Amino acid sequence: MSALALLGAVLVGCDGGAADTAAPPPAKPAQPGRSAQAERSAPSAPSAATDRPDAPGSKGASPAPGHPAAPVRKAPPTLAPAAGGLTPVYTHRTKSADKVVALTFDADMTADQGPRAAGGEHFDNPQLIATLRRLKVDATVFMTGRWAEEYPDQAKSIGNDPRFEIANHSYSHYAFAAPCYGLPTVARPDMASDVQRAFDAFRDAGATNVVPYFRFPGGCYDDAARRALAPAGVTAVQWDVVSGDAFAKDADAVAEQVLEGVRPGSLVVMHCTRSAAPVTEQAIRRIVPELRAKGYRFVKVSELMTTA
Repeated sequence: MSALALLGAVLVGCDGGAADTAAPPPAKPAQPGRSAQAERSAPSAPSAATDRPDAPGSKGASPAPGHPAAPVRKAPPTLAPAAGGLTPVYTHRTKSADKVVALTFDADMTADQGPRAAGGEHFDNPQLIATLRRLKVDATVFMTGRWAEEYPDQAKSIGNDPRFEIANHSYSHYAFAAPCYGLPTVARPDMASDVQRAFDAFRDAGATNVVPYFRFPGGCYDDAARRALAPAGVTAVQWDVVSGDAFAKDADAVAEQVLEGVRPGSLVVMHCTRSAAPVTEQAIRRIVPELRAKGYRFVKVSELMTTA
């Protein structure tokens, strides 16, 4: 089942998350062999999956007698497959006339970190989510399936809050291309099923605001990975602004890096975990008011991807 088809049956969520725990990413994570301009495609029309009665944006099945009809949910925008049927990659909105910016937060957790969580290590960050809510900031959380399994109540809470949307960050945060900061790698034949496994975890947590977007762990990918992901029906979403919050100790340095990098249409990568990104919430308390003072509006990736 593709991600778009799955969204018709259930949409997903998360209430905090973890950063890349294998090794600190470089100042500007590489995107092997592709440029942002070369990757960007025009938004596609809804796929056949969205024409199903149970898909987002469809008229839906007839309600049972005595029950009101469910509200119609508009299908989130996606990009058309790239040349050769490769999974498309989106990095930011180009030539934006509006001062909009998308803050995204990676909720990382690998399959083998359960014992560390049981021992008290925090791969969530409820305070960050609370601050985003208090400041009325729309945002997209890229969550691993393993994180959703570890924190199902938080996943459900975030995934049912209209201010947020949940996107896919793989099941175990294993790499889809090597080398990738020492991360274990997913076998190519298993890549699409790994993504599906994460969507299943979001569904099992009871989240509903799930979008058919995927972020490569570590930002590492190649054409082979993009080809292997094609059956999943997702749009890969990367970034054009690196916050540098992973493993950072200075919240002001993180804030300044974001403030200096943001342009109209930017997409910022940050993290939602106390264990590997402990100053993100503090940085957000500076980033949000200063960008608003400059006239910026915060949007989810699904809105950023919509043609202005």
